[in-house]
Amino acid sequence: MKRSLITSAFAVAVALALAGCASAGATSATTAADAGAGSVAETTASVTLTDGWAKAAETGMTAVFGSLENAGSEDLVVIAVETDAAESAELHEMVGDGSGTMSMREKDGGFPIAAGDQLQLEPGGNHIMLLGLTAPLLAGDEVALTLAFDDGSTLEVTVPVKDYEGANESYDGGEHGAQ
Repeated sequence: MKRSLITSAFAVAVALALAGCASAGATSATTAADAGAGSVAETTASVTLTDGWAKAAETGMTAVFGSLENAGSEDLVVIAVETDAAESAELHEMVGDGSGTMSMREKDGGFPIAAGDQLQLEPGGNHIMLLGLTAPLLAGDEVALTLAFDDGSTLEVTVPVKDYEGANESYDGGEHGAQ
């Protein structure tokens, strides 16, 4: 009898603990979705990054390139990027000043990717800029990135770091040193 009472009390305690965990998990998932942070359930399968890579750099800033393809039926906009490899990450475009000089600047509104289309991230064009590297990025290393889209979905990717002599564009505004 005593053993059965202890077993019943233990079963009730486990059930209550599991119910408490389920409620807390649901609340934090809702909070993350409401904040637009994205969760595993929101990850989009319609966008992929192919041939992605980051330019090797020891300090300062560097860039990430590749091809983003939207295989879905809805247009999407890449609105933000996060990584632990840098203090911040920005979406950049190249613009001319009218005299033939090109410089990079943050892309207002993000990068639109039409349904069934691709967006090329390349030296001298659109790219992801990593500002304030937290550690050197050397050839052979890998960089993890999370891309956020306007529909609340995210895409987690890892790209290799490669040596590259190009992509030494100037930054419009001059507050960041080019790598």
